[in-house]
Amino acid sequence: MFLYKIEIELEDQMAHLILLADTDEKAFSVVESHVARHFIKMPVVKSAAIIEKKRPELGAGYFIV
Repeated sequence: MFLYKIEIELEDQMAHLILLADTDEKAFSVVESHVARHFIKMPVVKSAAIIEKKRPELGAGYFIV
């Protein structure tokens, strides 16, 4: 398992998603479902990229500004 920080480029803004997944492929496979849960109307996802990937351990996390 890995903790992923994924940067998502939408039509008019950038977003970040932090999630736990077994592989890169599984992480990317759930990006759109997380975006859909956050917005009332599904925005167009232009791109998604893994910015950071680390093994989960006590105290692991990401600081987002």
